[in-house]
Amino acid sequence: MALAVRVIAPDKTVWDESSDEVILPSTTGQLGILTGHAPLLTALDTGVMRVRVGKDWAAIALMGGFAEIENDEVIILVNSAERGTTIDKEEARAAFSEAESKLNSVRNTGSRQELIQANLAYKRARARLQAARGLA
Repeated sequence: MALAVRVIAPDKTVWDESSDEVILPSTTGQLGILTGHAPLLTALDTGVMRVRVGKDWAAIALMGGFAEIENDEVIILVNSAERGTTIDKEEARAAFSEAESKLNSVRNTGSRQELIQANLAYKRARARLQAARGLA
């Protein structure tokens, strides 16, 4: 028996396939989902979702949202998402370096609002790079 997994962003369905296991970046930490999981509704953080189909793992960068698990169905509604295989690794690495530099400079001299924005940009860039398998 498998999980029916759907990742839905406002502009497209990013994933709609059966899988054996899902690991989600919830706001309280990593959350593993297998068949027979208890019903659950959880908020998702910006991070990488991993989906196992057979022996292969797929990575999807999620930019926050919610997940509902019920009756071996996992429905994920997100602000934005990208499959790791569609992300250019070098472009993601450059964006991560830029976001990291910006965050470091804002920590010392920026306002609270600038720090929040820089931290969010850093988390997004890190998730994209991790999904592209450019960062452990």
